[in-house]
Amino acid sequence: MTSAPTTGFPPTEPLTQLTSPPPWKQTFASLSVRNYRIFAVSNLVAMTTMWMQRIAQDWLVLDLSGSVTAVGITVALQFAPMLVFGLIGGVIVDRYPKRTLLMICQSVSVLTSATLAALVLTGTVEVWHIWASALLLGFVTVIDNPARQAFVGEMVGPYHLRNAISMNSSIFQLGALVGPALSGALLVAVGAGWSFGINAIACVFVVLSLGRLRSSELFRTRAMPREPGQLRAGIRYVSSKPAILYTIVIMGFLAVFGQNMPVILSAYAKDVFGVGAAGYGLFNTLVAVGALIGAVLSTRRRGFGLRGIVVAALCYSLAQTATALMPTEQAFGVSLAVVGLTWLLFITAANSLVQLSSNAGVRGRVMALYVLVLLGGQSIGGPAMGLIVEHLGAHTGMLIAGGVPLVAVGVIALLLARRGLLAKPRTV
Repeated sequence: MTSAPTTGFPPTEPLTQLTSPPPWKQTFASLSVRNYRIFAVSNLVAMTTMWMQRIAQDWLVLDLSGSVTAVGITVALQFAPMLVFGLIGGVIVDRYPKRTLLMICQSVSVLTSATLAALVLTGTVEVWHIWASALLLGFVTVIDNPARQAFVGEMVGPYHLRNAISMNSSIFQLGALVGPALSGALLVAVGAGWSFGINAIACVFVVLSLGRLRSSELFRTRAMPREPGQLRAGIRYVSSKPAILYTIVIMGFLAVFGQNMPVILSAYAKDVFGVGAAGYGLFNTLVAVGALIGAVLSTRRRGFGLRGIVVAALCYSLAQTATALMPTEQAFGVSLAVVGLTWLLFITAANSLVQLSSNAGVRGRVMALYVLVLLGGQSIGGPAMGLIVEHLGAHTGMLIAGGVPLVAVGVIALLLARRGLLAKPRTV
């Protein structure tokens, strides 16, 4: 008989599942916390302008190079630092004050976006400038993303954590709904430069908002002392928790194959439907519309478990596979909204299950691995999907993006069922 693996961290409480959805009046319960309310407002502004910059960035690369593969390289450069250094970022997040780290990261983003805005507005921008900016922002993400994820718990405490995670997803998707539409309008009216400039201003606003948070009202976690082996300890912790491990594995397949929409949708906008920059922004907005609906529905979820993760992943993969078969632009748009809805249901459940299953003392490293797989997977899949789309077409790319994860998640589901890991969480 083998003993359970030891990780050096106290056990977390078992996850619970409610017998009925929470009341509607509790849909925005985490906003009752002042610190989180300030953070949520600044986060909404930041997510909106980040999406504005992302859409402008991808379309500008396509416009300058004429190559979908170049767009894939841009995606890869933005996420590659997380793939290489993501786990180290988690150690840093567990070791230093998260608010301070976020303020430093946003300050670097100000300089990067402002520089890119100046280059575009003066007509001197080249593709390599955008690639350099994407790479630098990728290094910012190594710290910013896990710090942002882990800092939520310090603002709201354990009681509101589940609701705050769903709220964060709603805010992200609301930004993804408004940002592409605004960026598409700016691209048509005045070009890409103003999207970068607006994002720089928004990053300043985020820094100022973080400075307004009351330190006395934070639920601080004890800073991790500097010791050898902390990275390995975090990996051992994840491997000892099936709920975290299998969630991250499933998310890896979806990230590598399914989460390369900038590459695929830019090809659909340019080569399939011929709708240009405005249509590209509209396609991204339709994905965000569905995702926003999914984010609101996620606040009504009664609980989280591996079975829910598997079901949501299968639904997302099916939706993306079906999108490749849509014969008209209208049907394609409706299907994109379904893709957004099912993705958001999956990613919110995955984020909640991973955070709520992890001990606060190791949460930075756990979320760093989570973000590494999510964003690092896109850095691998971006160039590969760009090559597939460029040589085989957008329809084939979308079919592969949904079909491969569908098969992979199906196999994982059978494995989990044989091990008895798809049982419902206990109810309260």
